[in-house]
This record gives sequence, C-alpha cells and structure tokens, in this order.
Amino acid sequence: MKELRLKPYSYNIVIKALGKIGFKVVRQRGSHIVLKGFYKDRKRTVVVPRHEEIAIGTLKGILFQAGLTVEEFIKLTEKN
Repeated sequence: MKELRLKPYSYNIVIKALGKIGFKVVRQRGSHIVLKGFYKDRKRTVVVPRHEEIAIGTLKGILFQAGLTVEEFIKLTEKN
C-alpha cells in the first residue's frame, strides 16, 4: 500500500475539512483561527494559522490536536 504524504494546504481547505467532522470556528485573534469540536469521544480545540500554505510540521500539529490521522485528513480534503 502506498504511503500517503502530506503536502502544504491553505487554511481554507483545513477549516473546511475539519468542518466536515463537526468542528466550528469559535473565534479569531490576529492570524489564528480557533475551532472547537467533539471528535473520537473527546472535546477538542484546534488552532489553525491563517496562511495560504500551512507548513507540514504545523499541519501535523493541527491533525494531532484534532485527533486525525494523515489518511483521515486526506480523505476529508478529497472532493466528493
């Protein structure tokens, strides 16, 4: 099986993907957008920087905060 690799995504794509699993934007301060949601039986808070390209390391941190795997996130970003 081919390993899925992350690439830089814009903040809009990340927020839309998280919205598909129930995260909602609760506030924004400067260039940071805060989302809250309930995923995998846990209440979670995720901070997404408002960048056109979110660095891969930052994106991995966002996925960790949200409780998502790389594979789950990539499936959420695919157009249906």
